[in-house]
Amino acid sequence: MLHVTCAVIQKENKFLICQRSKEMKLPLKWEFPGGKIEEGEDKKECLKREVKEELGLNIEVLAPLEMVEHHYPEFSISLYPFMCKIKSGELSVAEHAQVKWVGLDELDNFDWAEADLPILVELKNLLSTKEE
Repeated sequence: MLHVTCAVIQKENKFLICQRSKEMKLPLKWEFPGGKIEEGEDKKECLKREVKEELGLNIEVLAPLEMVEHHYPEFSISLYPFMCKIKSGELSVAEHAQVKWVGLDELDNFDWAEADLPILVELKNLLSTKEE
């Protein structure tokens, strides 16, 4: 079982999403940025490290979302998503094929990694509740 964190980074009314490279597992699928938790590493520290390494951004980790457990044919994943915001840094792409800022209503237009799909549902529910 892989233990992975991911950042749901919101800026104004847009969310940062990343497309996996052709060389990665799940090639060209879209995901929220993040990465594997190293031995003894705190989830929030992992997320800050991964986003800094992959995107050049310093983030503040805010609230956790529901953990997602997903079983792909080749591996299983426990995914720990967190709502985050940017503190500093310039967006740069180190590993992904591309990154985009997209609105909530655009998120369904992308070919997502399956483990990220429950996060989309939770995010939409969370934001629709805030608007009511």
